[in-house]
Amino acid sequence: MADEPLVLGIETSCDETGVGIVRGTTLLADAVASSVDTHARFGGVVPEIASRAHLEAMVPTIERALKTAGISARDLDGIAVTAGPGLAGALLVGVSAAKAYAYALNKPLYGVNHLASHICVDQLEHGPLPEPTMALLVSGGHSSLLLAPDITADVRPMGATIDDAAGEAFDKIARVLDLGFPGGPVIDRLAKEGDPTAIAFPRGLSGSRDPAYDFSFSGLKTAVARWIEAKRNAGEEVPVRDVAASFQEAVVDVLTRKAVRACKDEGVDHLMIGGGVAANSRLRALAQERCEKAGIRLRVPRPGLCTDNGAMVAALGAEMVARNRPASDLDLSADSSLPVTDPHVPGAGHAHDHDHDHVHEVSKENLYP
Repeated sequence: MADEPLVLGIETSCDETGVGIVRGTTLLADAVASSVDTHARFGGVVPEIASRAHLEAMVPTIERALKTAGISARDLDGIAVTAGPGLAGALLVGVSAAKAYAYALNKPLYGVNHLASHICVDQLEHGPLPEPTMALLVSGGHSSLLLAPDITADVRPMGATIDDAAGEAFDKIARVLDLGFPGGPVIDRLAKEGDPTAIAFPRGLSGSRDPAYDFSFSGLKTAVARWIEAKRNAGEEVPVRDVAASFQEAVVDVLTRKAVRACKDEGVDHLMIGGGVAANSRLRALAQERCEKAGIRLRVPRPGLCTDNGAMVAALGAEMVARNRPASDLDLSADSSLPVTDPHVPGAGHAHDHDHDHVHEVSKENLYP
């Protein structure tokens, strides 16, 4: 529909330069330039390399998205950008680019939250989000259970990881098994050929006295690493496929059990799963199985929309425009620790009343002392 907001979104929180264009809840373009191969030899994302890769990829990726969507930048109703959380230097590249385009085109700017964007992207596939939405977000940096009565203004943390995120645990176990980086896809692939009941790995924070919705994967990661080390020290061959399957089962078992429990406790009859680990086939299958049993409707975007992308940022930006949320100021800051309770960063006249410290503000005074 021509009267629906046409918004370009920029995502640079980690190692993907994502640019998406949406009209309302319709995806027109989703261009991604990834620097993951550059980081692979280091076994993880190197912030400085990621920032430089974003600089090089930004303009070509925006031009590719505009061409794919068949529009001119002047047709846009707004520019949305991930303001946080994420890697400070990487975020700054995206925020700086978004401010430049917004200023040059005289379009409103919307600094949005990375986690809220991961929830909102599901609108591009399954239509408007129910209100409230219960969301399980699992990625390399986050494992969060969130309740969102209003994705543009009211997102409430129910639970989160107290140590390693799920994706981080996948990467670390893949490294112990010499499977390379990133670890998620290769463990998922090998697990399909292994036995998920072969090894009884621990389920973190699953006791009756543990926090109901929080996650912990550090103990699991240590247990798996020690099990592998013991096998190697004994001169025995490590059954890589069984380890992958048993480890993966321990992760997704806890994630899905706690998410379904939260839905039941809050009286929410559906669950949305997002973030990079949502592309995991076993997580999807077990979530579907447990949701059906509990009478809960499961919403999971296709794998390409689960990983970091510009489409999710554009989707949330379009929702901000549609609901007449205040635009951000042109002095918008990148905030590496932006709380999920801030779905977006409005202008100074609409700032939220909390004492969160925006530690990455950049001004001419500290750039040019």
